[in-house]
Amino acid sequence: MAIFVVIADAQSNDTGLHTVVIDAGHGGKDPGAVGRMSYEKNIVLSVALRLGAMIETWFPDVKVIYTRNRDYFVPLAERSDIANQAKADLFISIHANSVENNRTAIGCETYIMGLHRTQENLEIAMRENSVISMETDQSAYEGFDPSSLESYIVFQLMQNAYLEQSLKMADYIQDEFLKDSPVRMNRGIKQAGFVVLYRTAAPSVLVELGFISNIVEEKTLMNPDNQQQMAECIFRAFKRYKTGVDAQAISLKSDTIQDADVEIRDTFIEN
Repeated sequence: MAIFVVIADAQSNDTGLHTVVIDAGHGGKDPGAVGRMSYEKNIVLSVALRLGAMIETWFPDVKVIYTRNRDYFVPLAERSDIANQAKADLFISIHANSVENNRTAIGCETYIMGLHRTQENLEIAMRENSVISMETDQSAYEGFDPSSLESYIVFQLMQNAYLEQSLKMADYIQDEFLKDSPVRMNRGIKQAGFVVLYRTAAPSVLVELGFISNIVEEKTLMNPDNQQQMAECIFRAFKRYKTGVDAQAISLKSDTIQDADVEIRDTFIEN
């Protein structure tokens, strides 16, 4: 099995947050998780568009890019390529969860790239990555098999340059969900080998809004008011994250100016 690797320059965090890519999972011929009354692809698109609209309204300096804004199919590799080509400062992928053998599972959780800590994490990653099998051109994945455990060993060897930043955004999302999400069970932050996160050269999170396989939670996820509320939770997390990134950028810029002033002064004294 070949190992596919994305090589990209790390984004400098001395310029603040200017571009966010919002990824509504699945779409078109790929419905994602299928509930009794709904498709994952429709729920997550609604939340993604609501989130993007709020960011565009309150942060006009931020460029919002969608991997899809309608019901059509987008390959996993193309989703990450969109983020990389845009030099995204943040990538947010939105999904709804499902467990075939456990109709009582409930709750929201946020994933960052990393090692599969549990069998459940691995199964969820396998399900989300299985869309690769629907793609006619799989050359971008260089032999990666989303259903093979062997393929996931590569993720254990990978260092995520954006782990700390991704973890911070994930923490903000779960904190905001805990405060005000209509999905009351907080399942926390987890790590797993999602291809769409692995290939994206930016701080990245994958949000599982709730379990479409649970009839009660499915009804919650289908409700437009609840979709708006979940989008607002992610927006507030985005706001907190951007505030921190921008503050760090200002601090770094100030330090750079001070260092330059010292260098100029020292040069003048020496001469």
